[in-house]
Amino acid sequence: MIWKIARKEFKEIWRDGRFRFVGAIVSLLLLATLLIGWQHYRQISAERNTARQFDEQQWLAQGERNPHTAAHFGKYAFKPQTPVSFLDNGVNSYLGVAIWLEAHYQNPFRFRPVEDATVVQRFGELTAAVVLQLLIPLLIILLTFSTFAGERESGTLRQLLSLGVDRKILGLGKAMGVSGALLILLIPAAIIGVAALALAATGTSGDGLAASTGRFAVMVAAYSLYFIAILAVSLAGSAHFKTARTAMLVLFAFWIFNGLLAPRAIADSAQTAYRAPSQNEFWDNVRRDKSEGIDGHNPQDDRTEEVKKQLLVQFKVEKTEDLPINYAGWYMLQDEEYGNRVFDKRYGELWGIYERQNRINDFGTLLAPLLGVRSISMSMAGTDFAHHRHFAAEAEEFRRVLNKALNEDLMINGVGKNDWDSGANRENYIADEKLWKNSPQFRYELPSTGWALTTQILPLALLALWASVASGLAWFAIGRMRLE
Repeated sequence: MIWKIARKEFKEIWRDGRFRFVGAIVSLLLLATLLIGWQHYRQISAERNTARQFDEQQWLAQGERNPHTAAHFGKYAFKPQTPVSFLDNGVNSYLGVAIWLEAHYQNPFRFRPVEDATVVQRFGELTAAVVLQLLIPLLIILLTFSTFAGERESGTLRQLLSLGVDRKILGLGKAMGVSGALLILLIPAAIIGVAALALAATGTSGDGLAASTGRFAVMVAAYSLYFIAILAVSLAGSAHFKTARTAMLVLFAFWIFNGLLAPRAIADSAQTAYRAPSQNEFWDNVRRDKSEGIDGHNPQDDRTEEVKKQLLVQFKVEKTEDLPINYAGWYMLQDEEYGNRVFDKRYGELWGIYERQNRINDFGTLLAPLLGVRSISMSMAGTDFAHHRHFAAEAEEFRRVLNKALNEDLMINGVGKNDWDSGANRENYIADEKLWKNSPQFRYELPSTGWALTTQILPLALLALWASVASGLAWFAIGRMRLE
């Protein structure tokens, strides 16, 4: 009986010219965004690989110079993309693509694509994720708002139930019919998505391909829960409201709230509840901590004099030029270490604010399921804040390792060379290209699917809750729906 009802519902939907027209438009948009996203991924990946190679060539060709000068010359770290990112660009356009690693500073990210975007592009990017999150739910509503309400108005619902068809069996059959119509649209897109994923992952390791497949599978599961929730809400609305017109208006209002109003309202609420410092405020705090001390009671001049005295006592000498190490290199190590403590404090506070803002957005899934699926989608695509922070932490760790290696070379091999306290006309220590070739290299590995999944436990749980509660609501509404 269920299959008969499902086939009948599917045939009625398919015969509807409006479905074929709207479905064709949505399908074309979805396929176009998949192909454009894949092309964009390939282009951006090639550009960043070229930039990475050029930056490495510049580092090796910088010539002979003092190691600490080389630390100021610095290197760039370019954030890689996961092959799945062609589906969902997430917040990549707003967070920057590269970071300059230099001595003394943990710099913010640079080259944010949104800075070069047009006004229309800043309004929003049309990606496959946007089509799935906004247009597919709208299509579901258009397919289902009259499922029960329309038949109630025409009188066919009473005739159908008079034949002894159970209401809930009828509801399951109609849900399966609508799902079948959706699959006709989504399966071709899924096939193209898998093919694009395989092409995007070409040249990666086997582990990279497996990780991309795992991320894609989680993304499919999340969108499935999302569509189930939307379908169940739509069926419940059609069963509850007396006329198809009322059902359509209410469900369309739900779509506007879920896709447009709630995400913006919750994001604004999160920023109001946990205000992040401006860029000027952040760097003013960093400069104050460095000059006055993290606790505000340890000025830089006092720290410098204290560590200098300790060093002279340790080596039992009276002047820095008598030290068996280069004082400038040693001091740079101490200054970097203190600066690292300052950055750990200030960036830790900043990251914490962003994490709390994101947590409010995650809890917002209780009001709008789009927030949950969007969070999971960005996470699996590797384009969310958690992946950005992971890369930033790895790049910062490399910056510290590189600067330490350069300063240690100056400290050890620059003995007898000029430093600030010598007062003598001695030459500076100069290193050659051998040091640059032997310096640490930045090798970044994207976090695993399991790691990404652990950051999405709350959104995934709330999205599953939405699907369960909405299904229960539809079951209840269908069981109690009026015949007139």
